[in-house]
Amino acid sequence: MADTTADTSGAGRAMVSATDAALDLLAEIKSRHGDDLLFHQSGGCCDGSAPMCFAASDYMVGPQDVCLGRIGSVPFYMNRDQHDRWKHTTLTIDAVAGMGGMFSLDNGTGRRFLTRSEVCL
Repeated sequence: MADTTADTSGAGRAMVSATDAALDLLAEIKSRHGDDLLFHQSGGCCDGSAPMCFAASDYMVGPQDVCLGRIGSVPFYMNRDQHDRWKHTTLTIDAVAGMGGMFSLDNGTGRRFLTRSEVCL
């Protein structure tokens, strides 16, 4: 697993990292859509609880969003309420076979991003 440049919280541990598979998928998305991207961990509803990748201009980060760090130079955000529940674990972003979220840039690639944690591997 490749750890990436990440912001830290608390005792200096990384809050988010990525596998090589996730970084490969992210590189493919960057080649199609450019480097100005962001991730937002959805909190449920239509696309479940999946990390969604957007063009930065297509998603408005709000004051309730927390930046957990960066994977492959792309910032990774999560809603503050969800962060309060997950802040005690490191999240690992992976890529697996499947269909991405309806509005996420991984849709149509045959792969999707998946969040794993120390609690749910």
